[in-house]
Amino acid sequence: MSMYSALDVDLRPGHGFGIFEIGTSLWTLLDTLRRHQHVYPQIDIKYDPDASATTPIVVHIRPHIDLLFSGKHQRLHTICIRKLRDPNPPVTIQYNDTILSSPEEVLRRVTVGKIFGPTYPGDELRYPGIWFSFDDDRIGEGLKIAQAGDRMQEVKRIVISQIQPEGRAVDALDEVSECATMAGELQKVVVKVHDGVSLYFHPAATTAPLHIRIGETTAQDLTLDLGPPLRVHYQEDERMKIHAASSKLEPDSGTGYFYNYFQHGIDFLISETTHVVKKIVLHTNVPGSPLFQWYKRCNWEIEGMPEDDEDDTPPRKRFFDRFETISHFLSPREPPPSMSLDRTAEEDHLNLPHSTTHLHGYDGVIVEATDSSQVVSVMLF
Repeated sequence: MSMYSALDVDLRPGHGFGIFEIGTSLWTLLDTLRRHQHVYPQIDIKYDPDASATTPIVVHIRPHIDLLFSGKHQRLHTICIRKLRDPNPPVTIQYNDTILSSPEEVLRRVTVGKIFGPTYPGDELRYPGIWFSFDDDRIGEGLKIAQAGDRMQEVKRIVISQIQPEGRAVDALDEVSECATMAGELQKVVVKVHDGVSLYFHPAATTAPLHIRIGETTAQDLTLDLGPPLRVHYQEDERMKIHAASSKLEPDSGTGYFYNYFQHGIDFLISETTHVVKKIVLHTNVPGSPLFQWYKRCNWEIEGMPEDDEDDTPPRKRFFDRFETISHFLSPREPPPSMSLDRTAEEDHLNLPHSTTHLHGYDGVIVEATDSSQVVSVMLF
């Protein structure tokens, strides 16, 4: 008796595979997998620890599925289905109500040709939004490889990605183009120090930005514009106590309550007395940092002062810029002193590459960065 339940999933070239939809955010997908642990019990997350804010992330769901997420926006870019014959769990793959592969049905070159039609000759069969490979990544095992063109060749891997414009190849390092999956989600946040943030949503062409101003926008405004928060935290967040030591904080450092919008990567601290926004925290969701996967990546950019009255493209620094670059942008003189924060101090068994971060206070902004100069959060006050 297998410990896994069987997977019975449909292929959607250019769009997805079962519950996996191209364009889905990493945060949303991992949250979904967490809620379906009985179906997907074994998951590995692979990333480059030295550049995890900007390099692609692979989520491997053993043994069949590899999900590649884009480096900057953390959106599902490519789905790879492997080990089609592995029975733990058995997987049945359908396309338009036709079973392509199952424990009883081996998917072969001839079947792909019958169902998907002609394509260019080669070692792989490529169609818009999907391709079939006869290589299962095993190298140097002395296996006799069937010649390309052998009708009975067994398909070892199926790869799904966005449909590209005619003549353009899929690049694993590209970002995912805007698609229906993203509708209603945050596209980017433009930060104006001492003022607030402008939120831009998908679809970008038809959605007006939402402006949230410190000292002006109320809790009621947030609920009307963003919906109710996923969590309301009715005390000064313990993680923020460290900031009280910073002379750069505003005098009103009394308690308040947090509106946590994990799905947008944003927290708002709201005054207990006036119920207006006092602070805004934007999270970068850097793999290997303690708050990874608490919040979806917020694609923030800090806007500087225009060069002159004619300048309609003021300079900006983005979440993936190195800390030194952002620090110089905020304070061209010497960088401010920093405070260290170990977010895993109370977690005895948690060993992370970036468990200690450093808080740097500027005029109206606190930047939290790792030892490898990746900015994990920005707080405006």
